[in-house]
Amino acid sequence: MTDRYEGSFYGRRKGKPLSPHREALMDRELPRLGLDLARPAPARLADLFNAPVDEVCLEVGFGGGEHLLHRARTSPHVGFIGIEPFVGSMAKAVTSVVEEGLENVRLYDDDAINVLDWLPPASLDMAYQLYPDPWPKKRHWKRRFINAQNLSRYARVIRPGCEFRFASDIDTYIDWTLRLCRDHPAFCWTARTAADWKTPWEGWPGTRYEAKAIREGRAGRYLTFQRL
Repeated sequence: MTDRYEGSFYGRRKGKPLSPHREALMDRELPRLGLDLARPAPARLADLFNAPVDEVCLEVGFGGGEHLLHRARTSPHVGFIGIEPFVGSMAKAVTSVVEEGLENVRLYDDDAINVLDWLPPASLDMAYQLYPDPWPKKRHWKRRFINAQNLSRYARVIRPGCEFRFASDIDTYIDWTLRLCRDHPAFCWTARTAADWKTPWEGWPGTRYEAKAIREGRAGRYLTFQRL
């Protein structure tokens, strides 16, 4: 997944050219499915969706879309906002949303910071960041999306008592996130047993990034933080 720091992109946004079918879908459907940040966010985020929803969740950097689409399919009463700047991944998601008629998904194809700053305070029932780019070299750690400023952005928009979920297979990023969330006054780690952070959340569909990590001998870690 592509990561951002303080409004800047690091990494590529485009890979292989889209097929004519997907390019046409993107041109026609992304404006309809996308968030319009030029307008104020609705006070009630449920109004963003064509389907009746009673909760709204955010996924920053949805990559292949496996998790976002699974949650949207299995929880039609929940509205999902998915953010992904990589064009190929966004085209894949748009195709699935349109072909499956998912009315509880809205999408954004640029910097997640823009959306976090646009959302009303205490408007999200959950936020996910799953297998983000770890920037493993120490000199690049400042490029990681998880930092004190962005945790404050998450804290502003997540309702008190609700959750921020983070997954990674990179030990240094897990340690980094635990330390930053420990030091942030708005979050507490909910782990109660040694196995908690080794166990995926209920209904976890897996992602292609997780599958790659397993093939390469790395284990995923699943962190849940409560918004205080």
